[in-house]
Amino acid sequence: MIRQFELVEMVRAYNPNADEALLNRAYVYGARAHAAQKRASGEPYFGHPLEVAAILTGLKLDDATIVTALLHDTIEDTAATYAEITDLFGQEIAELVDGVTKLNKLELVNREAEQAENFRKLLLAMSRDVRVLLVKLADRTHNMRTIEALRPEKRARIARETMDIFAPLAGRMGMQRMREELEDLAFEVLNPEARTSIMRRFLKLRKETGDLIPRIKAAIEEALYEVGVPADVIGREKKPYSIWRKMEEKRIGFSQLSDIYGFRVITRDIPSCYAALGAVHTAMRVVPERMKDYISGPKSNGYRSLHTTVYGPAASRVEIQIRTREMHEVAETGVAAHWAYKEGRRSENPFAVDPFRWLSDLVERMEKGDQPKEFLEQVKLDMFHDQVFCFTPKGDVYGLPRGATPIDFAYAIHTRIGDSCVGAKVDGQRVPLWTRLRNGQSVEIIRVESSRPSPVWMDMAATGRARAAIRRALREDEREEHVRLGREIARLAFERRKLDGGEKALVSGARKLGFGSVEGLLAALGAAEITGRRLVAAVYPGMVDSEEPAPEDASGRPHRLVLGAPPGVPFAFAECCEPIPGERIVGIRTGRGVEAHCIDCAALVAHEEHPERWVDLRWDEDAAQLGGRSASIDVTLANQAGALGGVATLIGEHRANIENISTLARMPDFWRLRIAVTVRDVKHMSAILSALEAQAIVTDVRRTRLPAPLPKVEAPKADGKPEAGPPRRDLSA
Repeated sequence: MIRQFELVEMVRAYNPNADEALLNRAYVYGARAHAAQKRASGEPYFGHPLEVAAILTGLKLDDATIVTALLHDTIEDTAATYAEITDLFGQEIAELVDGVTKLNKLELVNREAEQAENFRKLLLAMSRDVRVLLVKLADRTHNMRTIEALRPEKRARIARETMDIFAPLAGRMGMQRMREELEDLAFEVLNPEARTSIMRRFLKLRKETGDLIPRIKAAIEEALYEVGVPADVIGREKKPYSIWRKMEEKRIGFSQLSDIYGFRVITRDIPSCYAALGAVHTAMRVVPERMKDYISGPKSNGYRSLHTTVYGPAASRVEIQIRTREMHEVAETGVAAHWAYKEGRRSENPFAVDPFRWLSDLVERMEKGDQPKEFLEQVKLDMFHDQVFCFTPKGDVYGLPRGATPIDFAYAIHTRIGDSCVGAKVDGQRVPLWTRLRNGQSVEIIRVESSRPSPVWMDMAATGRARAAIRRALREDEREEHVRLGREIARLAFERRKLDGGEKALVSGARKLGFGSVEGLLAALGAAEITGRRLVAAVYPGMVDSEEPAPEDASGRPHRLVLGAPPGVPFAFAECCEPIPGERIVGIRTGRGVEAHCIDCAALVAHEEHPERWVDLRWDEDAAQLGGRSASIDVTLANQAGALGGVATLIGEHRANIENISTLARMPDFWRLRIAVTVRDVKHMSAILSALEAQAIVTDVRRTRLPAPLPKVEAPKADGKPEAGPPRRDLSA
């Protein structure tokens, strides 16, 4: 375990002006707070905060960050409090420690939700002070280095969290060295066989070709010497996880993999970088289309470098990165360069990443109320992908994850532009919105101010920013539609009973039903959370028409859509005709209860000679708002790219949910599909059919009654109650 004076000397080595008294006080406080605790390995717990502090001294960080590392588990795992830390070490350090502390008392439904909430707190704390992230990443790095002492299932969970969140987060903040270590440590836990296999391949390759790194390094140094460019050359084999990921992405074996060696050329200044690039290209054969200039166009995390791939000795493909010393430090330590000390003074690096632009965007999303699980999913999307750079017609450049579409580009410019996007031109040519953008393309967004996002955009967008904005817009649109529909339901409910349903009545109804506003009441009414009858009853108690008691379904719950079935009798909708609100219906008594059919259903023929089995049914007046019913549509459409997407989009725009799609026939020039959709009533179904029929890609569309064998008729018992029979699936909505 690191001793007290050793830690102080580690800090003084890069910061002679360090506050020794503060460091000593934090060391003693942390040692006492954790004195009775042991790690899973049996070692004293305080050894962990010491190692975290040591990792941060390697980044040459300030005293407050080192002290935070020593104290980062005290509030969570010991009797220490925020107030006590504030009194002893000051507000700055107390806030840093609190930022790193996990939320362990939240009443959350599962571990995934807990992980998302903890991550939200981490990002909020980072937005106030990025040193919280540095301590958290150092904490995770040491935990991964010592993970073998944990139970296998816990190792796997922590490693997966590291691979999914913390390693990409380190990369997103420019800390490439730490990202590579975290990835490789997690890879060793999650897929040890694959990592061992890659290490064996490396050993075999060395036996066959010898150690190529010294030979390649010498060739690069000779090329630089010839043109008089002073530089340091560093060579290495790429990390096992980096190789494995490339093998998985390209679906190739190790023997087919190229550029498994990486070299860095560290020069004095930017002109020397380009001179070095020319020297390497003169001396070695260049691999086409593998040159990237991140100096003139830096990555969004601040990374700057020249990349090229050449053929080295023994026909090996070699990736070479050329950068200045300052760029190299930023590439290795990223955001930590903001807080690094050199020669006893903190000197902010002009090339360092500015994390606050990305963080402020994330915090803005959190404040707009995204659900924790959705938020975590979108942040993962933002962190994981390599970037492409695209230009506006005016020449402004935007970095996007690989696989991004014009929709992502539009939202990257501004949410308003994304919401009103109707099309795009890429390099002057009109393209579909699902087109994947490539590096260097010019993108022009075509807008219509009155346009709104479509639900299918969720499947097209690749960035968290775009998905969050689309989801938010869809929720707003859905609420507006619910309010509009709710107002119409309220009007009809009052008119049917010849009662005044003006604004004053709505205000009274909202108050009596516990809604904060009339809009909230109407939205609930349109979303079928309450019925028109309930609203009228709240405003005019005792004046609502009496209705027959609602029948119960097979589960014993009152049925909310249909009136007229005998009380206490199991109820279900027939599968053969799929009745929907607005159609005339009739009930048939069977041995298992009452089954509702459309009045023109072919299955009714079997019951014509038994009028005693027929039951007069009718739809509840609010049936269309109480939840959708499933119905089937047969569609014949052109067998061409985007046809199915166009049909799905149109159905979604009509606020109908697609439950299932099955292929009836697929020919060279057309498809026949059966689509199960959830609709409100007959009018809703008619609107969907009319819209589909108007599409050029659709040659035929019709509502389909599903074929089904005639039911076996079972006579009721003499007492009028049905015989007990095998349970049937309740199909009611």
